[in-house]
Amino acid sequence: MDFEIPAEIRDYLRELDDFIEREIKPLEQQDDNIRFFDHRREWARTDFDNGGLPRHEWEELLAEMKRRADKAGHFRYALPTEFGGKNGSNLAMAIIREHLAAKGLGLHNDLQNESSIVGNAPVALMLRDFGTPEQKKSLIPGLLDGSLRIGFGLTEPNHGSDATWMETRAVRDGNGWRINGEKMWNTGLHVATHDLIFARTSGKDGDARGITCFIVPTSSPGFKVEEYLWTFNMPTDHPRISLTNVMVSDADILGDPENGLALAQHFVHENRIRQAASSLGAAQYCINESVAYAKVRKPFGKPLAANQGIQFPLVELHTEAAMLRVLIYQTAWRMDRMSKPEVAIHLSDQVSMCNYRANRLVCDAADRAMQVHGGIGYSRHKPFEHIYRHHRRYRITEGSEEIQMRKVGGHLFGMIGKHGG
Repeated sequence: MDFEIPAEIRDYLRELDDFIEREIKPLEQQDDNIRFFDHRREWARTDFDNGGLPRHEWEELLAEMKRRADKAGHFRYALPTEFGGKNGSNLAMAIIREHLAAKGLGLHNDLQNESSIVGNAPVALMLRDFGTPEQKKSLIPGLLDGSLRIGFGLTEPNHGSDATWMETRAVRDGNGWRINGEKMWNTGLHVATHDLIFARTSGKDGDARGITCFIVPTSSPGFKVEEYLWTFNMPTDHPRISLTNVMVSDADILGDPENGLALAQHFVHENRIRQAASSLGAAQYCINESVAYAKVRKPFGKPLAANQGIQFPLVELHTEAAMLRVLIYQTAWRMDRMSKPEVAIHLSDQVSMCNYRANRLVCDAADRAMQVHGGIGYSRHKPFEHIYRHHRRYRITEGSEEIQMRKVGGHLFGMIGKHGG
């Protein structure tokens, strides 16, 4: 295996850097848009009087960034050419996501909103692989041009990590289906036109089969946002919703009616490896900033960097980042050489290793950066507290670190995957 970053990816990183300097940095500075990245002015992003939702001006800025990135050919990089993309590989996306996050916070890559000049579009790929011809024709173009937004309604108030026990039910009613239930952390519904609602249609609680995915218009009678859940990292667009006698048709079913959970797992490995790379990049940013500060800060007449009490914790973090980088790149490289079913069998445990360790690392690195910088590090004059607040959620979402460790343990002890059931 060649451990050098392929030349075409190195060249593309330079192209992205040039685009950021030419198009994104000026946009970030004009019309006081920099206020959205000044964490002393948290209100700039958050409409505290409107459920804590993102302010319209903030989302308009993100939309303009995406328009420019799309026009330049970057936003759809990871998508297939049929969708205007460049068939970006998992290895390329991991390297790109780390590179962008290591630059620090900015309009080029603000992962509080999962926003980046090189985007993800998992729902478009779900529709491509599971949708009917009519669903593809009516939904994919709008997803790609931004005129349609589709949420993801899997988690419930009483059931998080184990979706097989969900309480949302859909029952036959004439020529259609009647849905009743609740969903939690149903992100993006303040602007979503549709929501993917997972509901049990057959079988018993705990069965993996018998769960169906429905494409539900958010304007449907009985579909209601009950509240937006305020979080450690604001603004919020994560509501709890209720569905009361919501009617849909057979044409609104996405994929196999008996195996809706396959859709929920469809993009999980790609998402987790990219998230791990972003966390690694943000961790490296915190480490680099701390090293630079320790060299110039001189309390008691000598640089902080002269103290082993400052050096050794940063050495530990830098070493773990170096080891994780190799594992993430290797795992992404291997993913590119397997089909999705093969990745699920042979690499799911390695993806989980990358994900939970990188998400933990960035929290440790942000915390250490605050400590090295002292009072100014704890303040909102520096970005470390913001990085911590954002990345702390990834130790819970996308599969908590305990779920990830359980998966690794299952492979290690032969209980799941290639060694067993």
